[in-house]
Amino acid sequence: MIGLVTCYDHTLVPQSCQPVSQRADGTGRVRKLPFAWSRGLITTGDANDCALLEEQTLQSHDPALYWSRHPCSIQVIAAKSRATAEATSTKPLYSPYEGCICGRQLAESVEDFLQRLPPLTTRVSLEYPWIFVANPRSGSRPTDRDGAGFTRAAEALLQEFTEKREAIETQMTGKVKGSITRKLTPLRQGLEERLGSLARETRFTSGKWMLFPYPADVNRQWAVIAPAVVNGELGTAAKVAPNDGSGDQSPRVICVYTKDFSDLDDVKRVLARLAELGLAKKNEGGIYYKADAFTELGINAGNEWGLKASLYSSKELLKGKK
Repeated sequence: MIGLVTCYDHTLVPQSCQPVSQRADGTGRVRKLPFAWSRGLITTGDANDCALLEEQTLQSHDPALYWSRHPCSIQVIAAKSRATAEATSTKPLYSPYEGCICGRQLAESVEDFLQRLPPLTTRVSLEYPWIFVANPRSGSRPTDRDGAGFTRAAEALLQEFTEKREAIETQMTGKVKGSITRKLTPLRQGLEERLGSLARETRFTSGKWMLFPYPADVNRQWAVIAPAVVNGELGTAAKVAPNDGSGDQSPRVICVYTKDFSDLDDVKRVLARLAELGLAKKNEGGIYYKADAFTELGINAGNEWGLKASLYSSKELLKGKK
């Protein structure tokens, strides 16, 4: 029985072949070997076995189907991306979404990316939970942070605050609500400061400006943000929510990320550029900035600890106030 091995294109081939392009027969004459063998696609086995296997492979192969799918393969996009990065940049480009089909690849033009994944019509799924784009020259590396360490310590701080709050409320039973609030305010401020310090210690410092366009305008806004991120005009990355089937009246979410929520100059810079692009106007409702650390902890508006869900608002910062 002839043993079989798998070559790089997943073809099963015999184990005893020699990787040569020609072989002498019994009379000393040199005869041509099968195409796949001569090109090194099949590296082991008897010549007759190789010819038989090649014939079977060719009969089952559909070139039209292969080439119709080939350009959209994430492996092909990633390979082109690596080749382009090596050829055009002295400093390696980086994207946390390289090899991920829901993100822009380094070799993929912004135009091709926007055409491939328009947020208005791309349906949310396990493959497309979000649509991502990164600044390829950003020094930010999400893998640098200790997310697990932050979450564990932060949950302990929240639990400690809850116990102290309950003790104060018990002690002040029957007191007016304003008195209890005044007692809790410094405790709550201390919690905010400790969570911020913990986020910096564990390098969990990323945050984002959040925009909420309606579906009718989501493609236009995303087409403004994506190239600005790639060109380094905004922050480290951005993402947009795909179509979840909720209808035309439910706003989508676009997040524009910065590296460090405590770097107020950078937070303001990104906001100023968003305003220049017409996406954060002074005379409109405004947009808000939230730390990823708070998102990780599930700290939203109306949370049980009474913490502000967002750190900054465009109205405040564009007026020169924190």
